[in-house]
Amino acid sequence: MANDIYDFSAQDFKGDEVNLSDYKGKVLLIVNTASACGFTPQYKGLQALHDKFKDQGLEILAFPCNQFKEQEKGSNEEIKSFCDLNFNIKFPLFSKIDVNGDNAHPLYEYLKSEATGILGSKSIKWNFTKFLVNKDGKVVTRFAPVTKPASMESAITALL
Repeated sequence: MANDIYDFSAQDFKGDEVNLSDYKGKVLLIVNTASACGFTPQYKGLQALHDKFKDQGLEILAFPCNQFKEQEKGSNEEIKSFCDLNFNIKFPLFSKIDVNGDNAHPLYEYLKSEATGILGSKSIKWNFTKFLVNKDGKVVTRFAPVTKPASMESAITALL
């Protein structure tokens, strides 16, 4: 069993393996994203958080997922192009993953076990569920998809 998120790695959108230990000492906001979702405009808010807090130690990690009404159908390259063209994101975009089910990425299995949703539910209910992780790699809280990035500022600054 993992002790913190630093025990995991994931592939970036190019397919290169990234050890999450590369983010030691940073506050992380880990988000499952989609390009064709009603919450997709949250990319703009996530980029605003990135711009405002990157120099203070915030990293946002985006994990595209196609498990919710197939709202992320594109290839990793198409997803990256969409994000760059529409939102000019400057935070890391990872390869498309599953967040629920038998093929769920191990990182997401860990996140869900550390911060459950409403009524103790472990499954991710929709795109743009957000996990806030402290500088020690411990999951602090989970935010629902409807939670706008700007409304998380106080929780983020408390950890920075």
